[in-house]
Amino acid sequence: MKLNPHVSVDCVIFGFDSLSLKVLLIDRNLGLKTNKQTAPKSLKLPGSLVYDDEDINTAANRVLKDLTGLENIYLQQFHVFGSPKRLNKKEDLAWLQSQTKMKINRVVTIAYYSLIKLHLSLPCEGKVIWHDVMNLPELAFDHNEIVQKGLLTLRLELNNKPIAFELLPKKFTIRQLQKLYEIILGKNLDNRNFRKSISKWEHILSLKEKEMKVAHKPAQYFKFDKRIYNKMNKEYLTEQ
Repeated sequence: MKLNPHVSVDCVIFGFDSLSLKVLLIDRNLGLKTNKQTAPKSLKLPGSLVYDDEDINTAANRVLKDLTGLENIYLQQFHVFGSPKRLNKKEDLAWLQSQTKMKINRVVTIAYYSLIKLHLSLPCEGKVIWHDVMNLPELAFDHNEIVQKGLLTLRLELNNKPIAFELLPKKFTIRQLQKLYEIILGKNLDNRNFRKSISKWEHILSLKEKEMKVAHKPAQYFKFDKRIYNKMNKEYLTEQ
């Protein structure tokens, strides 16, 4: 199969560790014959040029599988980045041409964001880097801009889709849920008002379990019931 030198996909993969929102990055120098002591890390998002006969969504799923070992996870297209200045950095252009063995001057990329549960182990541990999304270094290409656009999209969709639960473990505390909302929204939320709002969500079910071996008062666990959510959403759309 032949790669198309002008179209690519890039994936912003978010994960949540109960304290901060992370994004998955790859060191593009990893595995290359460089002086590891002098060559600086050059972090980038997982991405790739697409094949001429390949669907864009298929390409995004391929990137996740090939570069991270991930498959069958939440994946959503959110923006197209087509500025002629995307390859302005000489080191970026040189790296891209050396990897593809093609003369490339411009690439348009279709960006996706993905959500995974960080407590799950990855087949590619050691080959990827989880970095705090709020404290990113300078990334390759325009990947800082892509991450920020992905975060903005996540923020806008948070109250319209049950995407928060793609980042949380199957059983979670209200404290974890509130912390995730605060990080994504970029603001503190009133504890009482947040819990009051959550109590009205029929798709959040309390469990007969509490935290164990914690320094604070053990909190009750909850779970997200997708069947109840889908039923409620279907009924709401029918009423409109």
